Amino acid sequence: MTTYTPPRILVFAGSAREHSFNKRLARLAAERVKHVGGLATFIDLRDYPMPLYDGDLESREGLPANARSLQALLAEHQGLLLASPEYNGFITPLMKNTLDWMSRSDGENSGLALFAERVAAVVSASPGAFGGMRSLALLRQLLGNLGVTVLPNPLAIPRAGQAFSEAGELVDESQRQRLDALCRRLVTTLAKLQATDPSREE
Repeated sequence: MTTYTPPRILVFAGSAREHSFNKRLARLAAERVKHVGGLATFIDLRDYPMPLYDGDLESREGLPANARSLQALLAEHQGLLLASPEYNGFITPLMKNTLDWMSRSDGENSGLALFAERVAAVVSASPGAFGGMRSLALLRQLLGNLGVTVLPNPLAIPRAGQAFSEAGELVDESQRQRLDALCRRLVTTLAKLQATDPSREE
């Protein structure tokens, strides 16, 4: 008889800014993952600085220590929940650079193999009226290219300056419900995959 283990989900935002709306949303999402039965690990990319990806640098020095640390973290988690700011209608350089370094091969259980069979949910918050939705489409494409299955119906929070309470909660009840639904769908999907493949150990 297989013992149920709650799915582990790595959560981060594509912003290093201290008061980033997306970092706030990522922290909130991590709390909601725990509320619906998952195990969430929130990390701040400010704690994992890395140079801009450079193939020559990689050839000379290998992966930066923080890239290896992020790969090790991903290896311990079955899912991802990423909050994506939108810069000029695109994902941030920080998000792209982080995923680029994490996808590089560095021996066994590294590179693209780490992303295979992972499941992700994506969210965004923006001061604008569209909530960062354009960045989510591009992030979904990038994650798909890495071999990640991305859940449909991402959450975009518009007018983010008014969207959060002082306690960091979403003010709008419908947005709270949609975030909970997305987190529950991610946890449930990962749990089902785990149940159909009980020998899988990650």
